Amino acid sequence: MSYRHESRSSLIRGDSQDALAYVGGYHSREGLTPPVEGVVPRSRKMYRPNSTWTWAFLITTIVQAVIVLAIESYLFAKFQTSIVDGLSSEPLAKTIPTYLTLFIFGFLYQLVLVYDSLRLKNTIQVIGLCIYNIGMLIYASIQYDQINKAIEALSFKGWIRPGIPIWPDIRPYLVAVPCIIGFFTAVMSIIAWKLYDEFAWTIYKHISADLRMKRRFLTFQIYIALLKFDFFFFLGFTVQFLVIVTGLADAEFGLTIAAIPVTVLILFMAAFWTRRENKIGMVGTIFLFFCGMAYFIFKLARMYQPSRKDDYLPVRKSLTSFAVITIVLIVLTIINASVCMANFDKGLKPHIMKRKIGGEEAAEKLDNMTELPDLKHGAHQPVSSRMTID
Repeated sequence: MSYRHESRSSLIRGDSQDALAYVGGYHSREGLTPPVEGVVPRSRKMYRPNSTWTWAFLITTIVQAVIVLAIESYLFAKFQTSIVDGLSSEPLAKTIPTYLTLFIFGFLYQLVLVYDSLRLKNTIQVIGLCIYNIGMLIYASIQYDQINKAIEALSFKGWIRPGIPIWPDIRPYLVAVPCIIGFFTAVMSIIAWKLYDEFAWTIYKHISADLRMKRRFLTFQIYIALLKFDFFFFLGFTVQFLVIVTGLADAEFGLTIAAIPVTVLILFMAAFWTRRENKIGMVGTIFLFFCGMAYFIFKLARMYQPSRKDDYLPVRKSLTSFAVITIVLIVLTIINASVCMANFDKGLKPHIMKRKIGGEEAAEKLDNMTELPDLKHGAHQPVSSRMTID
């Protein structure tokens, strides 16, 4: 029989190399808090794509945005220099700048959503971005006809500078934009298919193999993605309505302006109540979605009333496309909001409250400090302070 003391120094202080693993020693035996070295909090680094396909998706959308934004900026400058001085504030003269500005904002917003979807590894949002690109393709096709009619109307009134062939100059670019967007939509769809497989494994690790839980998480992802797309199409409709449409009563104009911040707040709170699984908040949000749908149906019907036809004529096709898309999105949002509310109190909340899915290996280890320590041979282990008998 032999006596061996595994850690003499632990009688006074802990000498474990890992301060977080130290549990023995004098302080522990006396019921005191063991001395632990200060832990430096992990700084949150900006997300960077970490695979071939995430880089490919990001670079593809950036290249598309740069090309399209360069063309749209040229068209904007070309039009502004062709208008007779002092007439740029006329509603008809605002038609083309509004189209182009909204188009530019659409692609900048798309870049934000691309980064957000890759950061969150949101497969649904990646697929939604491909559909979003198809929507921009439709808008670019409508833009060709609308700009042509606007230039004809401006030329008829004599608001275009004489001797400037604006339509022959910009027509090739208006034809090129839908072709460019169509090509990049096909490329994005192929990459999205690859990302679907890549992100599916990450979600599997995060949610586990429970199929019911994965379906609930999928519904939540669809809902959050719909809220982000709702924002753009509502804002696009409202901006065109306020800038171009004439003959509005003061009350209607004021309510339309007030609807912008209110809508942003509603969309933000919709995501907030879902994450917190608050049923009362969700019921209120769904009711407001129905009010929003009624508003867009009313605006859509009003555009085609004979008495108001001339007020909406310069932008009717574009407003119609935005209104229809927004109504469809609101219907889908209401359906998903109802399904998400039905999934409350079924174990999904801890998963969606972890704001990041996947991420760097080191970040995952630091975010899961409740896991059991690695007790493999050779790993740092807590130093025992007890006497052992061999």
